[in-house]
Amino acid sequence: MSTAEEPVPPTAPATRPQRSPKRGMAAAVLSLEAVTLGLTTPVLIVIAEVPTGPALAVGLGLALVCVLLAGMLRRPWAYGLGWAVQVVAIALGLVIPAMFLLGPVFAALWAGAVLLGDKIERERAEAYDAFDRARAAGEA
Repeated sequence: MSTAEEPVPPTAPATRPQRSPKRGMAAAVLSLEAVTLGLTTPVLIVIAEVPTGPALAVGLGLALVCVLLAGMLRRPWAYGLGWAVQVVAIALGLVIPAMFLLGPVFAALWAGAVLLGDKIERERAEAYDAFDRARAAGEA
């Protein structure tokens, strides 16, 4: 009688959690938008002649909101606030007309990041499911 060991089926490799492309792209948009909104502060003060206090609150406040939101994108509600930031950035065009141009640009980048990120995550999940089904069928 042979004492050969029975072959051990290969185990699935340890997988690390996948990074969310949606979260990464949306955070990048918010980070760039934070810079733009922060730079509206001197424009509000010098060109739009908004008093310094309110200009700081609006410009730097919106920039801070963008940075904080970029860090909170693990939570689904943060994406809703991201949409709200886009609306506020466009509305800032009432005081700084250039924001009627820049606001929609960032809103389009935001929409692209969220929608494309959702699509990538959905297709990735479908591909993993198909792989798992094919693997299970091969083992049966």
